[in-house]
Amino acid sequence: MTADTGLSPPGQAIGANRFWHRARHADRRPLLLARNRMKAALRAWFEAEGFVEIEAAALQASPGNEIHLHAFATQAERENGTSSPLYLHTSPEFAMKKLLAAGEEKIFAFAPVFRNREEASSALHAREFCMLEWYRVGDAYEAIIADCAALVRVAAGAIDQRALTWRGRQCPIAPPPQRLSVCAAFAQFAGIDLLATLSPGGLGDLHALGAAAQQIGMAAREHDTWSDLFSRIMVERVESQLGTDRLTILDGYPAPEAALARRSAQDARFVERFELYACGVELANGFGELTDPIEQRARFESAMAQKAARYGHAYPLDEDFLAALAHMPAAAGCALGFDRLAMLALAAPRIAQVQWVPVEDG
Repeated sequence: MTADTGLSPPGQAIGANRFWHRARHADRRPLLLARNRMKAALRAWFEAEGFVEIEAAALQASPGNEIHLHAFATQAERENGTSSPLYLHTSPEFAMKKLLAAGEEKIFAFAPVFRNREEASSALHAREFCMLEWYRVGDAYEAIIADCAALVRVAAGAIDQRALTWRGRQCPIAPPPQRLSVCAAFAQFAGIDLLATLSPGGLGDLHALGAAAQQIGMAAREHDTWSDLFSRIMVERVESQLGTDRLTILDGYPAPEAALARRSAQDARFVERFELYACGVELANGFGELTDPIEQRARFESAMAQKAARYGHAYPLDEDFLAALAHMPAAAGCALGFDRLAMLALAAPRIAQVQWVPVEDG
């Protein structure tokens, strides 16, 4: 009888590249234990700040209504033989905002979220990952932005790290974050006057942005919208320049990129939305939250019409969420990719390295 080591017999490679292979797990285990320390430190910070931890159900009537996010679908089957569609959420946002409508004022969650069409081979993406999401009731947009830098320092401090690292680049976390507007970033890194491509009401002018993109060697593709071209310029020319010598808060998103953010009270061309970057990697996305159900419905319907035209399918609207939105107080919130933060804090080469049980394609 031979000892059960959990390893494949000599000459066999079955499971050798799987996360549960003992040798591979032994390599990953120090990172996973460090991840646990980071999570414990973040949870302690939230509790000290008076936040309540909640758990959001992953099964929802709608997974979210963004054009380019793809969900996992299933069916709720009843004893009488009827069924109805359900989806694994792409974010706990709808559920958490319902709790704000119910009277909660400071909440957070470490939520498993699910994104279809995310390749398991990607270093930065996963089909299932952990999202840290939190909300503050009130005029809290600036407070949420301040939370981001504090949380990064708390998480990194729990494992004695002073910088985030990605592919040889380091981002020190001690200096105050750089605050950069989207327009300034486009001007500095892409040579594009983004403001000149927006109407006074905040509509994007595809012709103007396409002409500006052509000047830097990029071109609008057939069926591109203003947002499509904006996103491509962001990815190809801007993002890699953010968070290079300190954390970067990219703020003041143009109105076509509003999603669930409210309009700026100072300029209707922009919304209260920011993203946090380190080493050219997006870590968090935050909003001053839109609480107008009529405007939110219009945004959702427009996004799902575009999704249907592009991908041949769309997701239903969460009518319960829209009803709750009418009762939701002013608030701000943020979603932070906890796995990405752990990956950069631990200088891991892939997101799967810091997930206890990564989803691996068969």
